[in-house]
Amino acid sequence: MDHASEDDLVRRCQAGEEDAFRDLVEHYKDLVFAFLARTGLEHSRVEDLAQEVFLRVHRGLPYFRGEARLSTWIYRIVANVFAQEVARRKPPASLSELGPEGDGGGALARTDRSFSDFELKDRLEKAIAQLPAQYRLLVAGHYLKGIGYEDLAEMLNLPLGTVKTQLHRAKRQLRHLLDTALK
Repeated sequence: MDHASEDDLVRRCQAGEEDAFRDLVEHYKDLVFAFLARTGLEHSRVEDLAQEVFLRVHRGLPYFRGEARLSTWIYRIVANVFAQEVARRKPPASLSELGPEGDGGGALARTDRSFSDFELKDRLEKAIAQLPAQYRLLVAGHYLKGIGYEDLAEMLNLPLGTVKTQLHRAKRQLRHLLDTALK
């Protein structure tokens, strides 16, 4: 959605137009769910947190001044909700606590491309879940959703250099986690 369309949607919501907030949720729900789903949380918890995000958006819309893009503002809310969730929860289990993984069910399963893709995706999701919260959010935004460094810096209110450094560290830690899981 371009900036003018976002501004129009915000004006409609602030004017109390009944369908406007429904349109906002419809347009941004995939973005919110995608970010939260890539953080390693259970599906039911992702749904609860997405609902919390949209409640905060609804409560905050009267105060939204348009200094940032609507999508940027919503992403900041996602980041805050996720950070609060991480602070509330206990630290994730280490890879050694997850236990050994099976061989996938034999030679036929190993040669099956879809099974291999599923297994790789599963390992990647488990490794991402082991990253610190800030790294998970950055990895989900940049590598899984294709958001650029500059946009992430603006969304998270961080210096560009910090975003690049943290993404580099996250990638290095993710590589180590995946290497460890494969051994």
